[in-house]
Amino acid sequence: QVQLAESGGGLAQAGGSLRLSCAASGGTLSIFVMGWFRQAPGKEREFVAAISWSGSTLYADSVKGRFTISRDNAKNTVFVQMNSLKPEDTAVYYCARSRYRFPGTGFGEYNYWGQGTQVTVSS
Repeated sequence: QVQLAESGGGLAQAGGSLRLSCAASGGTLSIFVMGWFRQAPGKEREFVAAISWSGSTLYADSVKGRFTISRDNAKNTVFVQMNSLKPEDTAVYYCARSRYRFPGTGFGEYNYWGQGTQVTVSS
């Protein structure tokens, strides 16, 4: 059973940066797509970014150019570097492992989820 644990969330000012990490245990991340999603209060969970085992990436338009997803397959860890943060980036951020090898944005494509980490951006 794969378990995912996010870390690195916290409080940042608008324009600042945070780096989230997601460590996997109980299984491997290799060959599967890894993704980040987020959920703001009162809103549905939404796709943020995804990365394939070979490094192909996919981003939501709202974060393109500001967020960078990366992974270290040897360490079973995925990262998202978040720069130029905006108050609208405030949400709980979740990492997830996909069933597939090619990046996708669909919630149903991901079958393992972490517990989430809070990111709060103040204006």
